[in-house]
Amino acid sequence: MNAVEIEEALSALAIESFDGGEFPFAFLMAFGNKDATIRRLRKGDSNASDVPGGVLQRNNIHIATCAPGDVHTTLQALRASPKSQTAKPKFLLATDGQTLEAEDLASGEVLACEFEQFADHFGFFLPLAGISTVKEIKDNPVDVRATGRLNKLYVELLQNNKDWAGEERRADMNHFMARLVFCFFAEDTDIFQGTSLFTRTLEQMSERDGSNVHEVLGTIFQTMNIAVSDRPAAKLPRWAEHFPYVNGGLFSGSTDVPNFTRTARSYLLRTGELNWKQINPDIFGSMIQAVADEDERGALGMHYTSVPNILKVLNPLFLDDLRGQLEAAGDNKAKLLNLRKRMARIRIFDPACGSGNFLVIAYKQMREIEADINRRRGESDLRTEIPLTNFRGIELREFPAEIARLALIIAEFQCDVLYRGQKEALAGVLPLDSQNWITTGNALRLDWFALCPPAGVGVDIYDDSLFGVSADQSRIVFENEGGETYICGNPPYLGNTWQTPEQKSELRDIAKGRTTSVGFLDYVAGWFLKASDYLSRNGGSVAFVSTNSICQGQSVPILWPIIFEAGCDISFAYTSFKWENLASHNAGVVVVIVGMSAGLSAPRRLYEHQDGGPVVVREGASITPYLTVGPRVIVEKQGTPMCGQATMEFGNKPSDGGYLLLSPNELAAMALTGKQRETLIRRIHGSQDFISGSPRFCIWIDDENLDEALKVPALSSRIEAVRQLRLASPDKGARTILAKRPHQLKLMRIGKSRTIVVPGVSSERRDYLPVGIVDGRTTLTNLAFGMYDAPVWNMALVASRLHLVWIATVCGKMKSDFRYSNTMGWNTFPVPSLTEQNKTDLTRCAEDILIERERYFPATIGELYESGGMPESLRIAHERNDEVLERIYIGRRFKNDTERLEKLFDLYTKMTAAQGKPKKGATRK
Repeated sequence: MNAVEIEEALSALAIESFDGGEFPFAFLMAFGNKDATIRRLRKGDSNASDVPGGVLQRNNIHIATCAPGDVHTTLQALRASPKSQTAKPKFLLATDGQTLEAEDLASGEVLACEFEQFADHFGFFLPLAGISTVKEIKDNPVDVRATGRLNKLYVELLQNNKDWAGEERRADMNHFMARLVFCFFAEDTDIFQGTSLFTRTLEQMSERDGSNVHEVLGTIFQTMNIAVSDRPAAKLPRWAEHFPYVNGGLFSGSTDVPNFTRTARSYLLRTGELNWKQINPDIFGSMIQAVADEDERGALGMHYTSVPNILKVLNPLFLDDLRGQLEAAGDNKAKLLNLRKRMARIRIFDPACGSGNFLVIAYKQMREIEADINRRRGESDLRTEIPLTNFRGIELREFPAEIARLALIIAEFQCDVLYRGQKEALAGVLPLDSQNWITTGNALRLDWFALCPPAGVGVDIYDDSLFGVSADQSRIVFENEGGETYICGNPPYLGNTWQTPEQKSELRDIAKGRTTSVGFLDYVAGWFLKASDYLSRNGGSVAFVSTNSICQGQSVPILWPIIFEAGCDISFAYTSFKWENLASHNAGVVVVIVGMSAGLSAPRRLYEHQDGGPVVVREGASITPYLTVGPRVIVEKQGTPMCGQATMEFGNKPSDGGYLLLSPNELAAMALTGKQRETLIRRIHGSQDFISGSPRFCIWIDDENLDEALKVPALSSRIEAVRQLRLASPDKGARTILAKRPHQLKLMRIGKSRTIVVPGVSSERRDYLPVGIVDGRTTLTNLAFGMYDAPVWNMALVASRLHLVWIATVCGKMKSDFRYSNTMGWNTFPVPSLTEQNKTDLTRCAEDILIERERYFPATIGELYESGGMPESLRIAHERNDEVLERIYIGRRFKNDTERLEKLFDLYTKMTAAQGKPKKGATRK
């Protein structure tokens, strides 16, 4: 369930007649527990509570209802319960139907409220549904409630107005919803004079069955588009005259309204009953953007991203600098005035703005700084000099774009109320400005220079409507020229596999003439390329949230040379962290934040997320594209190992249609003799076979044994099937070469005595790569890499923390798993010159790891290296290997992975410089 659904369920529960026996189960159902789960709790199968009236759900909550007046005592009993100690619930909750008390055992936060008000605190309980708790949601539930009620209204209207549900009227429907949002906010903030003017008028003038609601709304909308001086000629009904002239294009054009049912009218009035004065525009806008998108409606309320996460982008981009200047200015009025003038000229541009939360947060933060300046100068009542039109955005979809404009209007009004007072705010809010500063369109196809021209450049094309959608009519003059431009946002990610043909075309057009490998890039790379082009021409700074893929693997040598050649450099960055929103079950994506500037001379800052700890800030002369402090090195593919390690090659590509590969059952069905199995069969591993220990076999026929194999019908038929398959292949090599040896895999690589196996894909949850050794009767598929008959000390390198950190950075990932590459990960791995004693010591470390694994037979590698489940003795063997290897590098253990990476990049830079340009030969990506 999402946050909106949970709020609605709890609100319904709070107004029901209290039933002590039923309440715990109803409460749990509000958080998405399935009927089967509730049935087991009712029967007592999974309810281990030892508190009277209690229900205990392991790892979740311990609830108890009690007699009136016993709530606090019951909560203490829940806290002291032995069952609470062993079942480790997240929450305790006690209620008597009159009051309710609860405790979050993880944070220690407590809740005490009247029973009928507990739904107001639904955010407190969101972790019960696996949803990250966001402070803004906990403190102010009206945004979630407004989203939920508007969604119900939207769906009800579409169900009864089929013509409005089509693509041709989608814009009209979205515009209608934007009008409602403004009216609800305006009536609760006195923009409309009179208490609840909009909702009260609807209730009084419309029929209960909803039959004339569309006429009443149409009249109100028409009225707000007519200047007061022109109203006599319009002959408006007297009850409509109380509504002000709004302008801004919000109520211009068609005043058509969809038809209402009794239910739709009820949803409309219930929505108006909320206190819209408390709406937080960045929260509300982010949450409501899913209302108009049928595909996203299931994720309703999950779009909101917390202010602290957004400030990770905005603070180092420009807000920290403004606050630093404010502190340095002290009470010096001249310096404060200069800072205020500078801020009035700053332009914020989000070319993937969605519902505008980055722009809204930037505006609110700047208004806060400006208010402090005015207070220090004794000018607290001064009207703001920061114009909304300096906050530009591009959004692909119309509804979020309209909400973004409204969110900024609401943010401006709320800031005026906060810093200047209600009277002054009301005096300046209407009529709305008709200029359009949010453009609807494809950001990768639009001209950013035209939409957000650089300092000192004016563009004199006007839009006649605040809510127009034409990209070529949204360019307007900035009120204050000569300032800086800051580009920011959270563009769409989309790996190359999931991009549409049009999206791939957009990336190709942007990168045309600069790389032929753009097909390997994530969609978000388009925003970085557009931003670097903008900065190279216009100056400024940019910071985007991105998946960490742009700073890993093959993306780095494709994307970053283009950015560097444009004259841009990384000014600051956040290393990987989870960009959490209100999505359930830890659905937040792992991201980085990368800031770039052109011609920057200041120190670069790297913000590193420590495991379970604070963010550590480090400074340096430069930041690498891999987000480490150091020279901007780019790791290129190498055809052979550059430091003397053994050659690593991928395994054998079958190209056989599956006829040469055998399951245990298929092998048994062949009824081969022991000698035939010895001669003609080998065990074979891919990545997952090796990790999971699943047995798999292959037909392995040397040419001298072919005649013997053909005498076995089961083998002969498979060989013939492979020959026919290859003859029918569109590949010339398969038809002319491989078809002549259908008894063999395409490649026939196998170690005479042993093979060191490195899976091509493995889980990121492991602390070490699952490397191992197989004997001379085992071969590999092309889904794994092998070092055939290589010295054992090579395994110690692959099994080290140093190597895992390296490949995690330079090889990239498949989804969230490590994707190994011999040419990028092994051949480039910087290894100091090893003495024979070093090799002997590392050989012993690798053997110790293998011996420890044998102790736990038949446990598989996957089981032994499962996250958090590694046997202690095996971990000690790995740590001994790490210590031996790391002392070779620096004479001691590294302090952390950051230090490991920085040393490796330093070595890589020196080694490649000594060799000249890195080799680009490659046998596998």
